[in-house]
Amino acid sequence: MTTPEDRVERAATLQEQPFVSHLLELRDRLLRVVIVAFAIFLVLFPFANELYTLLATPLIKHLPEGTGMIATRVIAPFLTPLKMTFVFAIFLSIPYILHQLWSFVAPGLYRHEKRLAVPMLVSSIFLFYLGMAFAYFVVFPLLFNILPSMAPDQITVSPDITDYLDFVLTLFFAFGIAFEVPIATILLVWMGISTPQSLAEKRPYIVIGAFGIGMLLTPPDVISQTLLAVPMWILFEIGLICSKAFVRDRDDEPTQPGSPQEMDDEMVSHLGTPTAASVATPSKDDPSGGQESAQSRDFTPLTPDELAAELDRIEGTQSGQTAKKSAAPKPHHSADMQAAKLDVDAKLRLVADYRDEANEEQVRKLLYEVLADGNEDQVRVAKNILQQLDDDY
Repeated sequence: MTTPEDRVERAATLQEQPFVSHLLELRDRLLRVVIVAFAIFLVLFPFANELYTLLATPLIKHLPEGTGMIATRVIAPFLTPLKMTFVFAIFLSIPYILHQLWSFVAPGLYRHEKRLAVPMLVSSIFLFYLGMAFAYFVVFPLLFNILPSMAPDQITVSPDITDYLDFVLTLFFAFGIAFEVPIATILLVWMGISTPQSLAEKRPYIVIGAFGIGMLLTPPDVISQTLLAVPMWILFEIGLICSKAFVRDRDDEPTQPGSPQEMDDEMVSHLGTPTAASVATPSKDDPSGGQESAQSRDFTPLTPDELAAELDRIEGTQSGQTAKKSAAPKPHHSADMQAAKLDVDAKLRLVADYRDEANEEQVRKLLYEVLADGNEDQVRVAKNILQQLDDDY
């Protein structure tokens, strides 16, 4: 039998050890990200000048004949390609960074959350790179075709290489983030923060907000602001359509066998729903005289301390309760419950072990058996644990 000292030591371990282990795991994953990003940087660094030339091609094509880009600082010809290579290494390592983030948070997610998170993760990576490609192949040629031609006749357009790098990196980041609008829309609907109908009604405000975000994220010109705001609006409409389909599929999704919802339905079907007559008038076949129904009506949640004390008391009186339990009639038990080898106290102890392993399906199954086979105290404990599981869910 577990002593109170063992329970206290176990509780302290559960509170402290996971936090330390999470910190160690987070450190290891951050080190992996740094190593991968640095390795990509080392591979790209010998080609830094060629990469910068490729990056500057949309601007160089539209500069006046006989002009080019300049470097106004002594060390800029070296630092600017170096900075560009480092940022590109981070951009290229984004899939690995998100994979490490997913591996860190995945153990704490439910199964239905994991099923949604994986396609969301892949889609967010694709949309980020799609936004960067849209900026390079669509926005840059259009923008750099207009801006140099707007310079006065006496002004020679020769952009600085450092200023140009900062400009294009800002646009890359802005368009990459802006293309995540469909993901944000679906997440808002999935988390219950909003609905597709509510978002559709707010469309005028969202369009204005898209132009406001375009003003904040892009350089101070109307062209780049419009080129960012219009795709954001289109992507919002795409996300709205996807969220409607997602909600429809989620509503039509059948309950999976063995899921908590199906076990809840089976438990209600097994125990039955008490009617007004059954609560007021005891059944002839029920030796408890309707006491269970009254107990369900008067159920009040226990505090964590009261729940722990109740488990200790049940465990301490195991032998006496087991003998009493074996002699008591079980009019509402099914055949498989009557043939169970584990007594109710052993099932409650297994519940604690399965909760430590985050095995919610086994926890609910055992708790339903306790509700059917247990006495008043055991049923009360089982109901409290079920309520905690529902609150966590």
